[in-house]
Amino acid sequence: MKYARLSLIASAVLALSACGKSEAPKPAADAAAPAPVAAAPAEETTVLIGSVAPLTGPIAHLGKDNESGARLAVDEINAEGLTIGGKKVRLELVSEDDQADPKIATQVAQRLVDKKVVGVIGHLNSGTTIPASKIYADAGIPQISPSSTNPAYTQQGFKTAYRVVANDVQQGASLGNFAVESLKVKNVAVIDDRTAYGQGIADEFVKAAEAKGAKVVKREFTSNTATDFMAILTSIKAAKPDLVFFGGMDAQGGPLAKQMKKLGIEVKLLGADGIYSPEFLKLAGEAAEGHYASFIGMPRDQMPGFASFNEKFKAKYGEVQMYSPYAYDAVRVMVDAMKKADSVDPAAFAPKLAETEYAGVTSKVKFDDKGDLVNGAVTVYQVKDGKWETLQTVGGMK
Repeated sequence: MKYARLSLIASAVLALSACGKSEAPKPAADAAAPAPVAAAPAEETTVLIGSVAPLTGPIAHLGKDNESGARLAVDEINAEGLTIGGKKVRLELVSEDDQADPKIATQVAQRLVDKKVVGVIGHLNSGTTIPASKIYADAGIPQISPSSTNPAYTQQGFKTAYRVVANDVQQGASLGNFAVESLKVKNVAVIDDRTAYGQGIADEFVKAAEAKGAKVVKREFTSNTATDFMAILTSIKAAKPDLVFFGGMDAQGGPLAKQMKKLGIEVKLLGADGIYSPEFLKLAGEAAEGHYASFIGMPRDQMPGFASFNEKFKAKYGEVQMYSPYAYDAVRVMVDAMKKADSVDPAAFAPKLAETEYAGVTSKVKFDDKGDLVNGAVTVYQVKDGKWETLQTVGGMK
């Protein structure tokens, strides 16, 4: 009985303890569910691409044309969305003005290296592209020029130097052959602006023309800032050439054509890509009629993607001057190499440029072992009724 009473007391104590135990309240049936945790935004990397051209001075219109072509490509790629190495990539164009001056070009190049750009679109002029190329090569940064034509640029042995246009060996040969075979020229006078581009293309023209039997009866020099050519032209007029060849840009080519007319020099002026522009037509006015120029690419109506490019470009920047479609392609080619390497590190993607086979708006882009465009096209034009009209094209891949 004693043990029975103790057992009953223990049971009662346990029951009272259970009655006093607190329990967590059950959630109400209509309580709102907790908000889901937002997913972390995808990591984004900003990648800097340099763009260099003369944005001030006599040929600033060409430099801005290059810059605008590169910027159009960058804006489109960002809008399309770019993922490399598992990360979202946003491209940023870092634009610099080299003023078409070789010394300033090297300063600009070092500034871009210090800013850690992964690649460079430029420079515009051969005289600025060549000295800058060593700085980029030393830093391992790939460089694609949309407009430099001097052969020396890609003959230095740099694995970082490329161009998306024909070079002056191709262009000079086309011009020399055209002068002798199509125009039946026997005696030529030659003027160049003493830049790497102007002198280089003049030398290649002379080499090709002489190989075909033409004779250089006068060779004169000017500068890339001169506008008065009366003394030079007076000397040339006395030599009685069949043709005047000019190696230089439109800022000098336009006044040169005007002054030829003023002096009564009735033979034609032949230039290279430096004068094939709307600006030459504007500067020369009526004196432009009948003169010739070449350009380092297919005619625009034969470029695979020019119509679409031109529509977008005009809506944002106005009329295409010269090289903007090539600057656009240069950006696209560089990004294509990044995609192939799945990396934005220049050490990883620069070697992929050598493997490029890209369907650009200007042509199919493929490089030889030097970094030159394979089978670059050269087209010869003549001014008729105030407009450039296509005469013939040599080379080119569509």
